[in-house]
Amino acid sequence: MARRVITLDEKIEKAEAAVQAAKVKYDAALDTLEKLVTKRKELDDKRLLEAYHSSGKSVDEIISFLQSSEEADEPKKMPGRASKKR
Repeated sequence: MARRVITLDEKIEKAEAAVQAAKVKYDAALDTLEKLVTKRKELDDKRLLEAYHSSGKSVDEIISFLQSSEEADEPKKMPGRASKKR
């Protein structure tokens, strides 16, 4: 029985089909990821709004707190001191 030789064109077609199948799977996984991230953001927004309403704090107090937290998170730069590189 003679062995059939697979041509380069057949290999290319097979590789293209594999890439297309992988793309379909990737697109579906990406869509699922985007939906889950959106859902998490919605839940975070809901939790934040509920916490705000139950806190008794004003909007200005909340904004002030959040802005002061952002400033505390930023690294403080010391004037006159160069950073050391390793």
